[in-house]
Amino acid sequence: MGTDTNPGTNPGTDLGTNTGTDPGTDPIGSGTYAANAHGHEAAPWTLATAAVHAGREDLARQGLHAPPIDLSTTYPSYDSRGEAARIDAFAADGREPEGPPVYGRLGNPTVARFETALARLEGTESAVAFASGMAALSAVLLARAGTGLRHVVAVRPLYGCSDHLLTAGLLGSEVTWVDPAGIGAALRPDTGLVIVESPANPTLAEIDLRAVAHACGSVPLLVDNTFATPVLQRPAEAGARLVLHSATKYLGGHGDVMAGVVACDEEFAGRLRQVRFATGGVLHPLAGYLLLRGLATLPVRVRAASATAAELARRLGADPRVARVHYPRLGGAMVAFEVLGDPHRVIAGVRLITPAVSLGSVDTLIQHPASISHRIVDETDRRGAGVGDRLLRMSVGLEDVEDLWTDLDGALGASGALDHQFTSVTTRAPAPPGRTAAGRARASRAGGP
Repeated sequence: MGTDTNPGTNPGTDLGTNTGTDPGTDPIGSGTYAANAHGHEAAPWTLATAAVHAGREDLARQGLHAPPIDLSTTYPSYDSRGEAARIDAFAADGREPEGPPVYGRLGNPTVARFETALARLEGTESAVAFASGMAALSAVLLARAGTGLRHVVAVRPLYGCSDHLLTAGLLGSEVTWVDPAGIGAALRPDTGLVIVESPANPTLAEIDLRAVAHACGSVPLLVDNTFATPVLQRPAEAGARLVLHSATKYLGGHGDVMAGVVACDEEFAGRLRQVRFATGGVLHPLAGYLLLRGLATLPVRVRAASATAAELARRLGADPRVARVHYPRLGGAMVAFEVLGDPHRVIAGVRLITPAVSLGSVDTLIQHPASISHRIVDETDRRGAGVGDRLLRMSVGLEDVEDLWTDLDGALGASGALDHQFTSVTTRAPAPPGRTAAGRARASRAGGP
């Protein structure tokens, strides 16, 4: 069997990025300084410090420790002329209204704290939060379509619902699916966006983001950074204009909030705010509070879960009941693996691990992508992207590695792997090129499935 990772490194401890920096130790926003509670200049923050303090800089001066939750939907004002001027300014360029809030759909102070913090962690000017990750992606597509740029170039695999949204053309977009090397040739005068996900859902294939950004030229590159989080990579540093998160996952981190967010420059953020106002995909203030709280522990959670995931990937890679393990060079808390037996028996056999879709929570989750997260993708397209019938995707949480392995070992034993009892309902597609040991490394660098 094979393991799709770099055998020359320990991915559980080497959590550097493909941009040549370590977001855990490099100063965030180099050249800028955060004022402390007394208004004095402070040293540049590392990511770990920014995760705790960004979006909260003003609290101590207000005599507060925890950020307040503003549940207001509307805000009183006796100056209707002033309100009109602020609304006109928003309509012109989407800038956030100056002064007190106007209406919940225009913006919310609690949500704004989360947006400020996430932009700081991703190294962008701004961030705009939405009710879900799909609402965030939809807003980006609508923003580009509004300028007449409806064509999208995308690389598979993507999250299944993102794939479906593009393929079905539900928002009037037209998509061209390519390998990373074909991005430049696929661009057209009406191309408004290039979309990639790295590490990809669910195969964990990685893409050279700098090379992709170069190939995009002036066309905005959107990188779905849900799996990596800014703890492991910051796509804006590699040239991405837009960084998408399903904030439901690692940013929230506890499986109790649904949200999406796009980190980007202020110009694009203004257009996204206008789309959000028009379509109503706003984030609830309580969700904004939970996300801000989640960011504070994001680096600790990601690093701890990544160390466990790397060890589980190692053990799975040596297990005769497992055909192949996919684990990114970047590291991270996601592991995908293909079993020799019946994957549905593995799902049914876990007891500690939760058999559920989604990811990024403090508890470990496992699911069968061909049945759930990528079921909506056409079967031929799904298989062509490397999402086969025997593939399982596991989001590793914060449990003890020995407890998790005991559970996995028992579930694998129930899968009938060594008896080869599982028969796929359809013919298995031929393996993509580059599946030799050397070829896997080349495919991973090129973003192959």
